[in-house]
Amino acid sequence: MRPQLLPQVTSSLCVEDVILNAFHEAGSKYVPPHLRKRAEGKNEHLSEAQLKLNKQLKGLLNRMSEQNIASIVDGVEELYRDHRRHDVTETLTKLIVEGISSHSMLLDQYVVLHAAFVSALHKLIGIEFAAFFVQHVVASYDKHFAVLNDSSNTNATAHASNDDEPVGKECSNLVVLLSELYNFQVISSVLMYDVIRALLDRNLTEFKVELLLKVTRNSGQQLRQDDPTALKSIIQIVHSKLPSDTTALSSRTRFMVETLSNLKNNKIKKAAAQTAGNEAVERMKKFLSGLSKKRHVMSHEPLRVSLEDLRSAETKGKWWLVGAAWGGDPLVERQQEAQAQTADAPQPDATSENALLKLARKQGMNTDIRRGIFVVLMSSDDYVDACERLSQLKLTEVQQREIIRVILHCCGNEKQYNPYYALVVQQLCRLSHSHKITLQFCLWDFLRDMGESTVGGAEILKNLSEDDRAGFNVKTISPTRMRNVARAYGWWLAKDACTLAILKPVDFTVLKPQSQAFMREMFIHLLANTQLSTPLLSSERKEDLPTTRNKGPLEEVFLKGAKTQAVALGLVYFLQMAFKGEDGFLKWACQVALDTLRTGMEVVPVI
Repeated sequence: MRPQLLPQVTSSLCVEDVILNAFHEAGSKYVPPHLRKRAEGKNEHLSEAQLKLNKQLKGLLNRMSEQNIASIVDGVEELYRDHRRHDVTETLTKLIVEGISSHSMLLDQYVVLHAAFVSALHKLIGIEFAAFFVQHVVASYDKHFAVLNDSSNTNATAHASNDDEPVGKECSNLVVLLSELYNFQVISSVLMYDVIRALLDRNLTEFKVELLLKVTRNSGQQLRQDDPTALKSIIQIVHSKLPSDTTALSSRTRFMVETLSNLKNNKIKKAAAQTAGNEAVERMKKFLSGLSKKRHVMSHEPLRVSLEDLRSAETKGKWWLVGAAWGGDPLVERQQEAQAQTADAPQPDATSENALLKLARKQGMNTDIRRGIFVVLMSSDDYVDACERLSQLKLTEVQQREIIRVILHCCGNEKQYNPYYALVVQQLCRLSHSHKITLQFCLWDFLRDMGESTVGGAEILKNLSEDDRAGFNVKTISPTRMRNVARAYGWWLAKDACTLAILKPVDFTVLKPQSQAFMREMFIHLLANTQLSTPLLSSERKEDLPTTRNKGPLEEVFLKGAKTQAVALGLVYFLQMAFKGEDGFLKWACQVALDTLRTGMEVVPVI
């Protein structure tokens, strides 16, 4: 074996540094971080192992695409096993940040691909990689933004803005990367809000508005989901910083501000929003969700660090890393932040949103999801707008159950029956079958609240968890709530949002008086709404009932109930008892329903 000779000692390197570099190249001894930085500062040349690692990582990144990203992630994991973790993390971060912050406008798919790659390593390698990467991305963003925002470059910026070549491409690319990292749950909304507040500080230039537009376009819906008032307050600050004379604005700035307002009001068309970048985001989210199912995931939650935490990491430390030193005093800092927040006056334009949030808490909306749904319902223009905005909340399948619960709670609390809630649920049930299932369980919960303890079955009641029982702690059912909910279910049954099969666990022979009144009101509206195209508001007067006699829709509803014999027998018994002695429309509709049920069962029960 050929002996390795130590490099010749020069006047610029001491013996300790030479030995340190030799061990560093051999990779056979741990080098403390402070000595490693000292050696790296004095020796500008990378070791052969580091050059080889840099070449390998660059080759993997150059070959990366949506089709082979899984194999690239596996290749990087192999390098983590063969090399020091810090070397791989540092080299990989440097290559990605330099590629993203290049002086050219990058395609959205390119940035989305690399953000998804970082998110995959965040899950597989751990929080240390994500923390190191985000810290260097923010540092690079601050450096480029400071250069661009320097007063000495004002003339150069103004000159460049007149050309076709845009200004601040590095900042633009990096802020898009941050927003995509937020979409992929690498960082939380805390950091994104801090970046936005930093952009709104001092004078609002055209370039700042452009960066704000990029953030809201890429992550606007997610920001709205995390905090419904955040997006609106941001746009209000933008408008407050605009000059009173709007004619002085350039056409580009005017267009961007108008786009921001349209985003706030949810007026952007679907065709315009479904860009190639958004489609790439959805594909990468599917890849990441599949990754969590197939592989062991090291990190689940996004980094909840603020912009100030990252900027002061070298002086105060990194509290978000386990075992890292930190020199801050959280109690004192929290008191100072609270005092600063109380000193700031609330924005007058956000009073409506704040009022809705207060009303949501008053109505028992004890989670952020419920409050977000409540704000959407109360602030929508109509039921179509409400359904569109609810779908943009991007709730999980479990979280979507809260939509029906919140709607039923709001519907019951109205002093007068409001068909708006019935139309919203009808539209939601057309889009997703899971809402029909939730509607069924909510009816059973409502009947149990009225004292029907056997509804749902003993096994179902025994297996119900606290989440399944999650209600709004309504101790008593008022007559107004009972009528409103009954009328809503009457519309849903008539319009196929749910079927009469949801009444299978109900024993009509032992119903309590309040439940009988509820069922009677529900069936009155069911029978009437089969003849109407808009919900029946009241059934207290016979004049309010429809005059048409169309058997088709009525038979279609009760034929579905006749498929289950237990339901059909119960309905025949209840309709005969509840509508005995009625005349006019109710007598005709009830007779048609009874004939349909008996025909569907193929027997004529004697009850």
